[in-house]
Amino acid sequence: MHELVQTILNSEEKTALRYLISELNTLGKRYFLRNEILQAFAEYCHQFQKPAYFFHSSSLGRLIHYTHEILLEDDNSWFLLRPRIASQEVWLLSENMNSFEQMAPQALLDARDRFVNRYQSEILNVDFGPFYRSFPSIDDPRKIGQGLAFLNRYLCSQVVIDRQYWFEVLFEALCKLSYNGTPLLTSDRIRSGTQLCRQIKQAIKLIRKLPPEEPYENFRQNLQTLGLEPGWGNTASRVCETLELFDRLLDAPEPAILEAFVSRIPAVFRVVLVSIHGWISQEDVLGRPETMGQVAYVLEQARSLENQLRQDIQLAGLDLLGIQPQVLILTRLIPNCEGTHCDLRLEKLEGTENSWILRVPFREFNPKVTQNWISRYEIWPYLETFAIDAEPELLAQLGGRPDLIIGNYSDGNLVAFLLTQRLKVTLCNIAHSLEKPKHLFSNLYWQDLEEQYHFSAQFTADLINMNAADFIITSSYHEIVGTPDALGQYESYKCFTMPQLYHVVDGINLFSPKFNLVPPGVDENIFFSYSEQDRRDENIRTKINELLFSSEQPQILGHLDDPNKRPICAVSYITSVKNISGLAECFGKSEALQQHCNLILVTNKLNAAGATKPEEVEEIERIHHIINQYNLHGRVRWLGMRLKSPELGELYRAIADRQGIYVHFALFEPFGRTILEAMSSGLPSFVTEFGGAAELIEGEEDEFHLNPTDLEGTAKRILNFINQCNLNPKHWHEISEGVIKRVHNRYNWQVHSKQLLLLSKIYRFWDFVTQENQEPLLRYVETLYHLVFKPKAEKILEQHMQR
Repeated sequence: MHELVQTILNSEEKTALRYLISELNTLGKRYFLRNEILQAFAEYCHQFQKPAYFFHSSSLGRLIHYTHEILLEDDNSWFLLRPRIASQEVWLLSENMNSFEQMAPQALLDARDRFVNRYQSEILNVDFGPFYRSFPSIDDPRKIGQGLAFLNRYLCSQVVIDRQYWFEVLFEALCKLSYNGTPLLTSDRIRSGTQLCRQIKQAIKLIRKLPPEEPYENFRQNLQTLGLEPGWGNTASRVCETLELFDRLLDAPEPAILEAFVSRIPAVFRVVLVSIHGWISQEDVLGRPETMGQVAYVLEQARSLENQLRQDIQLAGLDLLGIQPQVLILTRLIPNCEGTHCDLRLEKLEGTENSWILRVPFREFNPKVTQNWISRYEIWPYLETFAIDAEPELLAQLGGRPDLIIGNYSDGNLVAFLLTQRLKVTLCNIAHSLEKPKHLFSNLYWQDLEEQYHFSAQFTADLINMNAADFIITSSYHEIVGTPDALGQYESYKCFTMPQLYHVVDGINLFSPKFNLVPPGVDENIFFSYSEQDRRDENIRTKINELLFSSEQPQILGHLDDPNKRPICAVSYITSVKNISGLAECFGKSEALQQHCNLILVTNKLNAAGATKPEEVEEIERIHHIINQYNLHGRVRWLGMRLKSPELGELYRAIADRQGIYVHFALFEPFGRTILEAMSSGLPSFVTEFGGAAELIEGEEDEFHLNPTDLEGTAKRILNFINQCNLNPKHWHEISEGVIKRVHNRYNWQVHSKQLLLLSKIYRFWDFVTQENQEPLLRYVETLYHLVFKPKAEKILEQHMQR
């Protein structure tokens, strides 16, 4: 970067840079983001008739494309440069352009504080960087999110360096494995790693003489005389394979062998999933609109985890000991439950044998608040006491400590952190959607937003959660570090200011191996291909077709003059970010789209009278206005109702019957559960290019990526696909088959659960190895919790007590 900067300052391009800064100064603002900077540079190039290469590949062009922010302050210009993914640099350009120097991050944070007139010379600096220096770190940005693979390679390299040491470490870790006091894998007859290696080799010789399908119970005593307890397998062949993996791992450590062996270790039997705010129950009570996706995720994950645990226990031969998997969803009990089951302490999860929803009430404080549902922005004062009260309840329900606790969203992750600190178990963090990057400048203006959103508590909780977690799973690479053009969600926590509260100098190590890409699955019992006619329920099918094309109800707006046109379908709850109004406007502005297609909107609400938030009212009224403005009557049908999951699956298939398409036009989408469901049902899908949703579509298929701010370009892209389908009837079917195959192979719950349990075992061992190095980090996290988070939470409680 130094060389690039000097090239600009020592060439005629310096004049262009001076002109660009001068033009920005005339725009009446001082803070500019990447799109605004690129637009200004493009206008400069056009005005002065610069050749195309100047915009894209000149030295100044490269600098501008690296620039994500420019802050004009007095006579100086601050640049936030991002020359590579996950790498940010701060540069200061002087007034006379004699110097362009790299600065410390704190200098830009001070400048941002001055920009909002909230600078103070003394402020808390939050810096997690030093705590990660003693841990190995990924060095290739392309490998971020592949923590498991990295740790496997690292651990194998360490075994090669000092085999004897690692023999003993592995032996000590295996010795700690037990279930309710019953030892697993090894007994106290084996007293060292060296002895374990010898006994393993003897056991292999013994087992090889047996028939492959010989049940474990028939030779259990023979292994126990060697000091080997249950857990190696359920048959002679399975036991022999596991023993040989261990033997090969010690003789020639390789990542694939380590992963295969660890996946068989019986270390996880009891799992707790924490999802606090969500209104969690069974069908028809899948959270509030803002949390529906998370609740459905948690319920399906719980079912899948129990199935996988049960299979692992059986293959390990531990069902002979009566061991059963247990999965618990921990959430809050809501007394005023509005006719749902959310006031039941315990509810069995449908489709499982031993998975339960455990609900624990918040302590009352002010019953007018705590007996009702509480928004995710207001929930912070109740989480610590909830964790304290929940601990004995979950221990009693499980009959022992859990082996893994999985937090969901900011509040659930904070409760999971508090529980794991007390119970000393492995902690997995799933953010689902981090709020900070969703609200532009929310950290900079946090004081102005505090009464409504309480971001000071939430952003602090996020920092605590992501740094305290043993491992973090994300649904997409974008969620961690974004793209070359945009920061990732976690990356937005790397360096930021909360004026007059604290500066985050280094909030998270993006290259840490704790990050792992483990996308969720789709319930293929509900969201299956439209072509599987024998699986489709005729009653539901009839109902959905009537709702889509003929029925007249108060919750439905519009009729279709020609129901046989190819349908464009969008499914979402009402919010400005989901941008249903933007899609309606795109359709309204394109006569060609209206000529070839109908637009079918499916949302949770139809009329402003049913809205509970100003944001909802505004979006609903805007959609109605657009329908009237462009006279879309007869070409738009809008269902404002909540459909059950089987009905939603059939809705996608009904659209696919007519060779329609699905469009997800959100301004930002972290992942996009409905996209997967539509694709799994066979619908070619167009998705927003902003966020992780773009990764759901094959990388080379960017023709299905949409810019929701470019309505004309969106219409052209959709029309291009429709024209291809009209010219070649096979094209739609080819794309449909491709998206079904992609979801089935890449996004399924069985793969998700296997990977999640493998991660739990690997990171449990990693924690065992690095325990001393972890302690300082956890003490720092606790300090942040007590000195920053708790006072903010207590202020919210004071407000609640006045209601």
